[in-house]
Amino acid sequence: MTSAPTLQPKFLPTRNQLGVVAVGFSGGQCKPGVDAAPMALIEAGLIDQLKEELEFNVTYDGQVHAYTEAIPTEDPDYRNMKKPRAVSAVTNALSQQVYEHSMAGRFVLTLGGDHSIAIGTISGTAKATRERLGRDIAVIWVDAHADINTPESSGSGNIHGMPVAFLTGLAKEDKEDTFGWLRDEHRISVKKLVYIGLRDVDRGEKKILRDNGIKAFSMHDIDRYGIGKVMDQALGWIGSDTPIHLSFDIDALDPQWAPSTGTAVRGGLTLREGDFIAECVAETGSLIALDLVEVNPSLETEGASETVRAGCSIVRCALGDTLL
Repeated sequence: MTSAPTLQPKFLPTRNQLGVVAVGFSGGQCKPGVDAAPMALIEAGLIDQLKEELEFNVTYDGQVHAYTEAIPTEDPDYRNMKKPRAVSAVTNALSQQVYEHSMAGRFVLTLGGDHSIAIGTISGTAKATRERLGRDIAVIWVDAHADINTPESSGSGNIHGMPVAFLTGLAKEDKEDTFGWLRDEHRISVKKLVYIGLRDVDRGEKKILRDNGIKAFSMHDIDRYGIGKVMDQALGWIGSDTPIHLSFDIDALDPQWAPSTGTAVRGGLTLREGDFIAECVAETGSLIALDLVEVNPSLETEGASETVRAGCSIVRCALGDTLL
């Protein structure tokens, strides 16, 4: 797949301008190694492919950001959250970095890192899009998990299972809340949130999804209707006039295709279905930002390169690569 993108995104002023942010952060969950994912993806040639094959003008500072200078030495559990101050500090700094790329009119690609980083990426995109275009964004969340636990409903306390609750405001704050930096301009509406690929959803999360009328397509839906029909319905729900942020957790893919991830769940998407999701969103011309998260090269050593290749494929498809 080596053809250049042919669609001019409706919401970008300059064609093929790409800002890349690499985030080596694993503090939203308990398994080390996911912090090595950005460099693994880059060393696999991803950025070179985006420059040379897809002809993007890439703005990348050459760093994998860990934001260690922002992480406090004292970080006690709070409201059942593990490492809340670290996650808050990192996502706050990341939000600003994504915001600056988006305000400059660039498509923003963020390479994580665990999925807690989406608190930063999506908040940065949401704020910039409101300021630059006067528009709200939609979010397509491709994942085996809903990641919409509140601190109180979470069984593990790992914040990578909570980002959507904070981004939508469903995680209620108090005056002591570590994530108090989140403002209305950073948030997204549950009405413009769509899940694809769910298959491991906590009981409390199921209630949150039902109570808030959130559009969600599980693997059952994909089995019943096929990925093509599901994408038609998902994009129809969002509408054709809304900028889209796609947040793609590699564990949405079945472990056959992406074994090196911290919370692998059998019965997931094929790689081709994952690529198809990315292709369909790219074809709308409305995609303005992409996260690729939860690749963990330290797990399933034999499958690490396969997982990295799958991640690169998803990114290329979302950025306009086509089969013909």
